[in-house]
Amino acid sequence: MALPAHHPVDLLRFNTCGSVDDGKSTLIGRLLYDSKNLMEDQIEALERSADITGGGQINLANLTDGLRAEREQGITIDVAYRYFATPRRKFIVADTPGHVQYTRNMVTGASNANLSVVLVDARQGVIEQSRRHTCIASLLRIPHLVIAINKMDLVNWSEERFIEIRDEFEEFLPRLDMKDVKFLPMSALEGDNVVEFSAKTPWYTGPTLLGHLESVHIGSDWNLNGFRLPVQWVNRPNNPTDPRWHDFRGFSGQIAGGLVRVGQKVMALPSGLATTVKEIWTYDGPEDEAFCPQSITLVLEHDIDVSRGDMIIGPDHLPGFSSDLFADVCWMNPRPLQTGRKYFLKHTTHTVQAVVTSIENRLNISNFEPEPGPSELAMNDIGEIRLRTARPVIFDGYETNRLTGSFILIEQGTNATVAAGMLFPPREVVKPEASDFVI
Repeated sequence: MALPAHHPVDLLRFNTCGSVDDGKSTLIGRLLYDSKNLMEDQIEALERSADITGGGQINLANLTDGLRAEREQGITIDVAYRYFATPRRKFIVADTPGHVQYTRNMVTGASNANLSVVLVDARQGVIEQSRRHTCIASLLRIPHLVIAINKMDLVNWSEERFIEIRDEFEEFLPRLDMKDVKFLPMSALEGDNVVEFSAKTPWYTGPTLLGHLESVHIGSDWNLNGFRLPVQWVNRPNNPTDPRWHDFRGFSGQIAGGLVRVGQKVMALPSGLATTVKEIWTYDGPEDEAFCPQSITLVLEHDIDVSRGDMIIGPDHLPGFSSDLFADVCWMNPRPLQTGRKYFLKHTTHTVQAVVTSIENRLNISNFEPEPGPSELAMNDIGEIRLRTARPVIFDGYETNRLTGSFILIEQGTNATVAAGMLFPPREVVKPEASDFVI
């Protein structure tokens, strides 16, 4: 659906998750189909594949389940991304796998989400994967959660069944500190309460799923306190045909927190040298200010030493600065995590060697209680670990800033990503001395 050029819209990233065969792929297909976001050739392809995978009926799950193995087995294996839009908002949706074997894929797909849709089969109710994915959404600090109770048509649209499942969720949700949770009855296969309201649920007075996606407030999801710019690239065009660029030296990256204005005092870490902002460049040209999550090039008043992996910050809301890190991790590798092993830790644009010094506990998904002192973390386990890095890391607690509070662990030799981590609030913060300032 085309968007009017004059109409400003924002972008909502969300993911679907849940157990196997809860209807995640079908739900996304229904959203795209009923919101008129499919091209004619896509609809024709669905019709051609109907006899192969849908028994003569259009299988909307094929819009995201593109792998042959996925269509043959009727399950989602890899993360599939789809883009669509309505006149009110743009969307990027990640269809994540439901099988416990692919929990790591769910973490990947949900890592940048503003909202998570956890599907529950109305017949099965709350099962372990329902708890696991809700727990991961909480650990990832996804601000908004929708519990979509699907296949309500198979329980005769029973309000009692809907309430029973909702009450079971509400027993453990307070322990996960989820603040914005919406419960919604639906049938993804039939389209009830997905894009259009269903006459089969007169007892439900809330919005449809698309209505909620269009209206949920996401303006305050980004951290606008404490400017953070992880430097990705030192920009030196030196275009000989344009004298204006002869002495240009800018620092490019995506703002990970806060906002910045021309003339504002900033500090480069880890050097601690401070200066002021001379210019701010964006894709559209120079600006007087910029904010998270814009990508910018910053030109500083003084010629100080800044390189890739450094961070430019505002002088208030100082970050942590430490080689001793505590974090929650989701382990993604078949080879278990054990203490003493060395990895590369990639944090924003900074990569440093790290060693796991201890495994503090492992989370029990059944009751959300920590199990202290495990000997290892197996694949898809979630636990708290302690790390020691070769050089100090500049970071915020994940609760404060999802961008500067997250990291991945990379296995040396294979370069395989083996864990996704969320840092605890810093115990040591940057303490600049007066002599560090050059202004």
